Amino acid sequence: MTNPLADKIKALIRTNGPISVTDYFSLCLADPQYGYYRVREPFGREGDFTTAPEISQLFGEMIGIFLVHAWQEHGSPSEPIIAEIGPGRGTMMADMLRVLRRLAPELYQAAEVHLVETSERLRKVQAETLAGHEGKVHWHSSFDSLPAGFLLLAANELFDAIPIRQFVRTAQGFRERMVGLDADEELTFAAGVAGIDPSLLPTPAKSVAEGTIFEAAPARDAVMAALCERLRANGGTAILIDYGHLSTGYGDTLQAVRNHRYDPPLANPGRADLTSHVDFEQLALRAKTESLQVNGLAHQGDFLVGLGLLDRAAALGRDKDPATQESIRDDVERLAGAGAGKMGELFKVLVVSSPEVALVPFRKKAR
Repeated sequence: MTNPLADKIKALIRTNGPISVTDYFSLCLADPQYGYYRVREPFGREGDFTTAPEISQLFGEMIGIFLVHAWQEHGSPSEPIIAEIGPGRGTMMADMLRVLRRLAPELYQAAEVHLVETSERLRKVQAETLAGHEGKVHWHSSFDSLPAGFLLLAANELFDAIPIRQFVRTAQGFRERMVGLDADEELTFAAGVAGIDPSLLPTPAKSVAEGTIFEAAPARDAVMAALCERLRANGGTAILIDYGHLSTGYGDTLQAVRNHRYDPPLANPGRADLTSHVDFEQLALRAKTESLQVNGLAHQGDFLVGLGLLDRAAALGRDKDPATQESIRDDVERLAGAGAGKMGELFKVLVVSSPEVALVPFRKKAR
């Protein structure tokens, strides 16, 4: 079966030479004709992956509880803005708003909801999911167009979809990793000529073997800087959830997922979701550089349990049949379970605020 995006990328390489991993990443996800987010339905069992909000209502409820707490700790500002970047099908926002309506009706009544979504198709799905909140929800194509005001921001799996640059250790030092064509005219990785500022590397280049990959994410850094600037200007808290690592290091984390299975990153451009792990140390460093408070950085499992996930799950299962209770336990294990490859450990939660506030479950750790 022919792949029109692969053909387009190959033609581009034949004309102009190898392209960077960043450009390949961008084309795979956002090409106007054949990009993954233009032509695929990524979410859920019928799509290529399942996000935490789609696993259980418990996830969005916990984030809603956290935002209520943050709003209260900030002094319950009037006319707050609740925003989500990349809201998927609107599932997490629906679960959050249900909690707000029940636990903090004054917050629910006062708040406007703003969704940053570029896909017209997903906007329609979100509108259906959030139909019970008609008149309260507004859409934006970019974060920059959000109205001014105190902000409570949530973003789940936002940064992993922002393209990265990759550098590979060669005999001449680190060089930018490119995508070119092999002798059979198939896509392949190759080393380019551009280098990297050695100060960005976690250890000197000589300390690692040839072939070692280092990933840098200037586009993610720019998004984080914009979020921080907004919070610093108007006040608020952002909760950012993604899979990644707590400290900067070496390693190739570029990955493709197709039909809930890993796929070689160059095999099916436009037909597989392309992502990479998020370097949370760099995001936290950017927040500190922008004079924001880093409330805390934790594994998703620890964060959810610290907020009361187990108690909420028990309440949800009370008086239910054994099969439903077992299903809830399974969901909790998927969301918060520890161990290699489990969401509770693989996913991290970063919370940043301005001005400084002490927030559960980070209260003792706030700095």
